[in-house]
Amino acid sequence: MRAPGLMVCGTGSDVGKSRIVAGLCRLFARRGLRVAPFKAQNMALNSFVTETGHEIARSQANQAAAACVVPEVAMNPVLLKPTGMMRSQLVVMGRPVGEVAAGEYARRNEALFETVLAALGELRSRYDLVLAEGAGGAAEINLLEAEIVNLPLARRAGLPAILVGDIERGGVFASLFGTVALLPEELAACLGGFVINKFRGDKGLLTSGVEEIERRTGLGCLGVLPHLGPLVVDSEDSLALEQGFAGEGPVAGEVIDVAVVRLPRLSNFTDFDPLALEPGVRLRYVSTPAALNGADLVVLPGSKTTVSDLDWLRRRGFSAAIEAVLAQGGVLLGICAGYQMLGTVIDDEHESRAGRVAGLGLIEVETSFVREKTTRQSRGRDLEGNPVSGYEVHHGLPRSAESLEPWFVLERDDGAVPEGVATEQIFATSLHGLFEGDQFRWAFLSGIARRRGKSVFVGEMSYESRRQAEIDKVADSLEENLDLQRLEAVLGEATR
Repeated sequence: MRAPGLMVCGTGSDVGKSRIVAGLCRLFARRGLRVAPFKAQNMALNSFVTETGHEIARSQANQAAAACVVPEVAMNPVLLKPTGMMRSQLVVMGRPVGEVAAGEYARRNEALFETVLAALGELRSRYDLVLAEGAGGAAEINLLEAEIVNLPLARRAGLPAILVGDIERGGVFASLFGTVALLPEELAACLGGFVINKFRGDKGLLTSGVEEIERRTGLGCLGVLPHLGPLVVDSEDSLALEQGFAGEGPVAGEVIDVAVVRLPRLSNFTDFDPLALEPGVRLRYVSTPAALNGADLVVLPGSKTTVSDLDWLRRRGFSAAIEAVLAQGGVLLGICAGYQMLGTVIDDEHESRAGRVAGLGLIEVETSFVREKTTRQSRGRDLEGNPVSGYEVHHGLPRSAESLEPWFVLERDDGAVPEGVATEQIFATSLHGLFEGDQFRWAFLSGIARRRGKSVFVGEMSYESRRQAEIDKVADSLEENLDLQRLEAVLGEATR
């Protein structure tokens, strides 16, 4: 027996599909249903590694957390990780299968469609309800013939769908009507209603417009959702970097100033969500060397194009600015690609095919890129005995000099393994998600505060509690503002 499902499509990108799916996962999980999120194809540089070592988009992992289930590869069978203009690494069922151009990817879609349908079918055989998220706009008519993620999938899999429009951008009525009008009749028939998202103000002002859209499209309005403000945790893509964070200007007050270098292909910026939520931390993403001045902690984050972004760092003058921060007593942290950049040499015949390239030379580490990608969850302890956990997603294998002290000792099947580098001012690791562990984060930030002579207290904010509270906030809003009887009618009797 196949479980029922629902697809959440949008009139465009960033209308709130990911958040709504996460909220619905929590809402139906509260009712005792075993719910699985699903996104056939995601294009994102924020990824996660499952317990089985498969790579999926971070947003599906967050939706799984909202549903209170373990993330698995079937929840995101196709992942595209942009590597440059019109090119992406293609990850299928959690494993990279090569780099593709846009036109080449479209030609693969028939085979990928079968993979997507199989993954969706597997979830529907094991869960009570599957909530599928669309991608981009539902009426990209130039792409419909090769579409595997929006309404063509809903039609082929027999999923009803709803359409989400973002009123904050303006023109929500035109975008809702235009989307429905552009769709072929057989795809428009999949839609069971629409939702207006991110509204501020008196809902009564929308009544005439909503009624007109209902008349013109034949679809019912399932609800008008209020704008919930900048929720920080597990944002879908880099559009979120424009919201909710401090800028590049001077720091006011007694806080730990953290400057993350905004690399052109920055990946896994969700690593820094826990820092953004700490009351004693000011997190900012910077794109100019001058903005590093005065920072207590400078972070070189992950990147999908390590050698290219290293060249960008040099051309922009970041090398001298980073050395100036160290000279002023600041701390430097490299994560994944950032770790590799800090070393003396990067030997890359696979990602950039640039061969041997000089690193920043700040630590004695040489990195070799290999064809097979490392994807695994890791846990262990730091030098002070604090528990650490995270996950690895990288082609580059750093090797540090024996004279360097490792930052962590990780638990592997074959025993304890040293990982990372820790000096007085420079720390480096391949682990993503490191700061989600409260005890480790508090200890690391407290050490920086002591070093900088700042009276900043950290040690109260629980990241997981805050994450769950944000999910609950979205679910509560959906429960209050959606017409759940109408939504259940779209879904069917199985969810009652």
